[in-house]
Amino acid sequence: MASYISALGTLFEPMNFIMLYLCSLVGCVLGAIPGLSGGLGITLILPMTFALSTDLSFAMLIGMYVGGVSGSFIAAVLVGIPGSAASIGTCYDGYPMTKKGKAAKALTIGITGSFIGTMVSILVATLCSTYIADVALMLGPWEYFSLCLMAITMVVGLSNGSIFKGLLAAFFGLWLSTVGADMVTNQLRFTFGNTNLYGGINVICLLMGTFALQQVATSYAKGNLEMPEVEAGSLKGFGLTLKDITDNMKTIVVSLGIGLGIGFLPGMGSGIANLIAYGQAKSMSKHPEEFGTGVDAGVWATEVSNNAGVGGAIIPMIALGIPGDATTVLLMSAMTIHGLQAGPMFIKNNPDLANLIFAAVLVSAILIFITELFTKRWFPMLLKAPYHYLYSAILMICFLGAYSASTSMFSVYLVLVFGAIGILMEFFKMPGTPLMLAFILGSKIESYFRMGCSYAKGDITSFVTRPISLILLLIALWSVVGPLIGKLLRSRKAGGK
Repeated sequence: MASYISALGTLFEPMNFIMLYLCSLVGCVLGAIPGLSGGLGITLILPMTFALSTDLSFAMLIGMYVGGVSGSFIAAVLVGIPGSAASIGTCYDGYPMTKKGKAAKALTIGITGSFIGTMVSILVATLCSTYIADVALMLGPWEYFSLCLMAITMVVGLSNGSIFKGLLAAFFGLWLSTVGADMVTNQLRFTFGNTNLYGGINVICLLMGTFALQQVATSYAKGNLEMPEVEAGSLKGFGLTLKDITDNMKTIVVSLGIGLGIGFLPGMGSGIANLIAYGQAKSMSKHPEEFGTGVDAGVWATEVSNNAGVGGAIIPMIALGIPGDATTVLLMSAMTIHGLQAGPMFIKNNPDLANLIFAAVLVSAILIFITELFTKRWFPMLLKAPYHYLYSAILMICFLGAYSASTSMFSVYLVLVFGAIGILMEFFKMPGTPLMLAFILGSKIESYFRMGCSYAKGDITSFVTRPISLILLLIALWSVVGPLIGKLLRSRKAGGK
């Protein structure tokens, strides 16, 4: 408790608090604009944190994270276009409510649901992460190797489209993580004689290219989004009563559980949580046929669950060193940049910073809740932002950020290369998350594998003879093989009809 209070005191220092609030607002704006996201904002400000203190850096990054998830429902409610995958389900009932003249109520449900989901989930994360880390300290390199491998394969198994494309992206990320000098023998690997690669590939260049540059290029190629007009009269009033909350309490509680549980699983994230919660709310309803026509429960379910995924995703990142979603992959990159090692020892070695992260999520959720309630009548203005100005600014920040990462033009060229790779991956429908996750965890997998072999005196079977390691490996195997078997059985069933 003393450490948490100390973290709050650090967070409320003028500069930390102001930047937390500003980044929360920027994240909310980016989350509200279709085609952009809070994750993009984190990618853009990562290089800026090099010269900043660790506390200020993570206050900014967490503010951007929470703002991005919280703001994504705005476009979903007002124009039926989700700001990100986290609010796809919100479109189903949020936009019909707007067309019925209930935009104020739909927005207030989204604002309140986002706040409840974030607040409760981060309180659970604050209480549980320490105990999970204590359990994780009992594990050895064999279990950590299997855990990292399981995280990657679970992301691959959930990839849209062909699972083989997800595997290819993951293998590419693992290969990129091996570039540079070997950590034990100092032998150069895949540097092709280029001295700029001796230290490995800079994570900033990879993220800027495959995430930010690719997102801008593909969005521009698809053309500017023409947003429909929103009737200003429908935005007046608060639109929500205490009875509305109590009537939907069962949906709120169940959606909280779904968001936390799915957020905890590696790679699943808010995009899946909101759809599963929506389906569950529909199945629990006495009138499921009304879903899709503008039902309050539909908006409650999706917005509570996707924001509950924030706390759920932070738990494995802090306690296990495994990111829960694509955005926590970026936060783990920030830890690497600042010389920190996420995992079971993180809370013990950096209790103040761990509590600052928890406190920053809670404080930014409160700030966004209050700000959105008082400014919701101006939300339509966010959707009128000129894309050609946004794209130009993002590209400029990408190249400046890459250059500042190493003060070398080679980093800028690397961003262009990874941008081209990202565009090709998008063209061939290859998911980017397995690549980023495999790159981040690649060095850990190699290190744990070597340690496990060394401790077992070269006996590689130790990875399958230890029960927990074996279970994790079996889960990893099923994550890849399971979807293929399911697809084969469905095709046989369809052929037998």
